[in-house]
Amino acid sequence: MNLRSRPAKDRILDAANRLFYSDGIRAVSVDAIAAKAGITKKTLYYHFKSKDDLIEAYLASRDQPNLTLFKTWFDEADGGLADKVEAIFRNLAVSARHPKWKGCGFLRTAAELANMPGHPAMKVGAAHKKKFEAWLSDVFTRQNLADPEDLARHIVLLMDGAFSTVLVHRDAAYVDSAGRAAKALVAGGRRRS
Repeated sequence: MNLRSRPAKDRILDAANRLFYSDGIRAVSVDAIAAKAGITKKTLYYHFKSKDDLIEAYLASRDQPNLTLFKTWFDEADGGLADKVEAIFRNLAVSARHPKWKGCGFLRTAAELANMPGHPAMKVGAAHKKKFEAWLSDVFTRQNLADPEDLARHIVLLMDGAFSTVLVHRDAAYVDSAGRAAKALVAGGRRRS
């Protein structure tokens, strides 16, 4: 299928995904997105009333695919619960070693919008992180672990810390280390009585 045969809105989101992720939301202009999508700026504004709306849609379009990917890595991993949690980190470390990897798009966007806590994209990013945490909590609850919400929060902190540290040091071994810590936390979790 050639580029022009896809709906304009899909082409705009694809272009926004590529450019915002690779270069950051502030560095990328609406003109650049329109050009990458093969449409006019007027067409872009027909589908998205502002750049802020496009940033929000960009993150929303990454939400379910990212959550699905984490769940797939978890489900396909061998071993027990702790091994499956570590597998999420192990797969993230593989991704982080790719030359085009730029970290977590949600965290990078939040950093760029830190002075705008009410921005719609900040709400999308926060909701995404909460969905991942809630999913982990549900997994831990079904495994009868005590304090599943607290354990899920610890895992999220390890993951987001690993994302940030890898961007600073450009060393995916930090994700591997965070994965080992997550595995130890889950393995050491006590069962509810």
